[in-house]
Amino acid sequence: MTDSKSLSGRIALVTGASRGIGAATAEALAAAGAHVILVARTASALEEVEERIHAVGGTATIAPLDLTEGESIGKLAGAVAERWQKLDILVLNAAMLGSLTPVQDIDPKEFSRLLSLNLLANQALIAAFDPLLKRAERADIVALTSSVGSEPRAFWGAYGSSKAALEVLLGAYADETEYTGRVRVHIVDPGATRTRMRALAFPGEEPNSVKPPEVVARNIVDRLAADAPTGVKVRIEA
Repeated sequence: MTDSKSLSGRIALVTGASRGIGAATAEALAAAGAHVILVARTASALEEVEERIHAVGGTATIAPLDLTEGESIGKLAGAVAERWQKLDILVLNAAMLGSLTPVQDIDPKEFSRLLSLNLLANQALIAAFDPLLKRAERADIVALTSSVGSEPRAFWGAYGSSKAALEVLLGAYADETEYTGRVRVHIVDPGATRTRMRALAFPGEEPNSVKPPEVVARNIVDRLAADAPTGVKVRIEA
């Protein structure tokens, strides 16, 4: 754990926390003193992240659930409200890549699942946790996006459109909450990062040629600790 406890006393929730950028961000938040709620579908993978956090003196709670399933998000928000009465940090990281294919060949059922997780679940998370975020002295939402959300690329239409919509959604929420002076929105493009999703998208790429997720995690924590403005999109190069 780092000696810096800039986020001490804060409650953070990270989706897609079982691996990659989500797991690295959860561990970095815990290192900075936050208590982290780990959300993903696979309990065993979450337990491994939780154990790593606890092993170095941090604190975490696992919440295994499918964000696209029924009332799961509402129940999660209710549990967080009952235990902590607030939420200081919400990291919207969970996403699926889907098939890289021409627009005319996008499978409607897969596209529906992709939009359900990459877009609709994130709106549902914001809606469910908005009251808890507004109870915090200062709250932050971090949304992970991609360059293909603003720079269309052949065969990336499904994934890219989900990220474009997510950016618009978060930008609107930033405008709507700026008046409070206490809610900040950070739209983060992690750039080329060594993740499972990256490996699926670029199977011939040498993994060590791109940065590890810990670099992205450190940048996110540094941004949360700094006096960063709301609604700004940043790209992490290194």
